[in-house]
Amino acid sequence: MTAPQLHKWARRDPGTPAPVGKAAIAAAFIRLFAVQGSWNYETMLGNGIAFSMKPLLKDLPEDRYHSAMARQARYFNAHPYLAGVAVGSLARAELDGENPARIERFRTALCGPLGSVGDQLVWAGWLPLCSLIALTTFALGAGPLAVVCIFLGVYNVGHVALRAWGLRVGLRSGMRVAPALANPVFREWPAALARISAVLAGLILPLALQRIIGPGRVLAGGVAVVAVIGAVILARFGARATGWRAALGVLAIFVLYSVAR
Repeated sequence: MTAPQLHKWARRDPGTPAPVGKAAIAAAFIRLFAVQGSWNYETMLGNGIAFSMKPLLKDLPEDRYHSAMARQARYFNAHPYLAGVAVGSLARAELDGENPARIERFRTALCGPLGSVGDQLVWAGWLPLCSLIALTTFALGAGPLAVVCIFLGVYNVGHVALRAWGLRVGLRSGMRVAPALANPVFREWPAALARISAVLAGLILPLALQRIIGPGRVLAGGVAVVAVIGAVILARFGARATGWRAALGVLAIFVLYSVAR
């Protein structure tokens, strides 16, 4: 560590948060996109968490830096899009000199919430909704390339924003990040996104099928009826219509139709 860096750490008041430069934050954010690059069964995301955190901790005194990196490279598991919360909050704890045993307990406690919240919000909510939005554009006449671009654009706007929010709120809150994870977005949006997806699926899947069948066919009227019935059923039982159940239901309909023909 250089003399100016040592002076910076020596003159910092105990109650003042440790400084973090914008370049270090930007580097950590970019590294978050590779957080799964060294995933393995032994440490899960642990190596990726340490890799992403490295720019934030590089100005620590050498002994604290090595112990912090060794601690953060151990087992850790969470939803990859919310890994930024862990990187930011754990880096803040290391920078502020929290007790290592307390950091370990906090690190262990983060795994469950960041995994379950991310799965519900992203895999069960945002991903199906973005898929249905793209399918809607197909039903309305968009070409294959436009459909793919719309899906990737809409999905990644939410995905990148979630990563950025996680890193920012983690660095700001440190070990007091629990209130941020109680945000209504995490508590209410998964159910809301599931209901919207259920209704949209009931309307759009039959309309997309109608485009595949083509206009003027005998089945066109039946597709419209199926659209209305599907929307009503999925809106009524949306809470139970999880992604895999809806997918199996649609697959069963296509199989029965193929057999009947």
